[in-house]
Amino acid sequence: MAVISVSHLSKYYKVHQKEPGLAGSIKSLFSRKYYDVKAVDNISFEIEEGELIGFIGPNGAGKTTTLKTLSGLLYPTRGEVSVLGYIPWKRQPQFQKQFALVMGQKNQLWWDLPAIESFILNKEIYEVPDAQYKETLNELSELLEVKDLLKIQVRKLSLGERMKMELIAALIHSPKVLFLDEPTIGLDVVAQKKMRDFIKIYNQKYKATIILTSHYMDDVKELCKRVVIIDKGKIVFDGLLEEIVKKYADHKNLSVVFEKELNRKQLEHLETLGGIKEFSYPKLILQVPRENSNKVAAKLLQSYPVADLNIEESQIEDIIREVFTGKNVA
Repeated sequence: MAVISVSHLSKYYKVHQKEPGLAGSIKSLFSRKYYDVKAVDNISFEIEEGELIGFIGPNGAGKTTTLKTLSGLLYPTRGEVSVLGYIPWKRQPQFQKQFALVMGQKNQLWWDLPAIESFILNKEIYEVPDAQYKETLNELSELLEVKDLLKIQVRKLSLGERMKMELIAALIHSPKVLFLDEPTIGLDVVAQKKMRDFIKIYNQKYKATIILTSHYMDDVKELCKRVVIIDKGKIVFDGLLEEIVKKYADHKNLSVVFEKELNRKQLEHLETLGGIKEFSYPKLILQVPRENSNKVAAKLLQSYPVADLNIEESQIEDIIREVFTGKNVA
């Protein structure tokens, strides 16, 4: 039986449409026009126990709205949802003790207090026994390497350290289902890697069911075997990540900064190395087949006045854009 079951879920918002100017403002006082925004539009999927899936899409696609509905923060316009056998928006205490929602851009910690104070508060809210609380806190703080930071005011912590504390606060009651909305947003590459490692360990050790949203390809590639892609409120793909990566991420981008302007011969030769995505001196972004990226990088370093060069993975948005331009992946 699926831990999460979503059937024909829709969430619409009525938005007021006002005509411009003073006349439009006065008119809207007496006669208002509304139109529906389909944040989520008739989506269905199921997730089994212990699955860690990537829920991805461009900004405004409906990812966060879906997570908020699954966690009971929003009522749907129509459709059926079951999480751990509960209807989320009924907000039954037994359900609320078994899931957690972590949003990378929202804080649940008290800014002027040490993180430990927020953990104690959550312990009382979720009625976690003392022994379980101490064991969980000790284990999580060791895994996240923050034992020495528990008694420091949250506002004095770095962004990466605060995000780790947010995770501990969300996991202190050992939830069976975890919704992670952009957990690595704003973190440096080292902090992102540590966060991914922790999520992977937590998923494997506790068999937690996790839905992860992220704009970073590395997050999804390292953590998720299955991805659900949503756009304009509709699911456009639900399947193994390797199917998407194999079909649509078959190239890499070379980001190059030149020391000086190129001559005509060098400019003409560039077009033989790959597809020029962007070129505004001194910066070039060259798209090349994945298997040729190292060879092309070597040619650039050998034949061009290169000040800096990076080999970059395609962004999720780029892959999704290809899915949305008419290619059939269903």
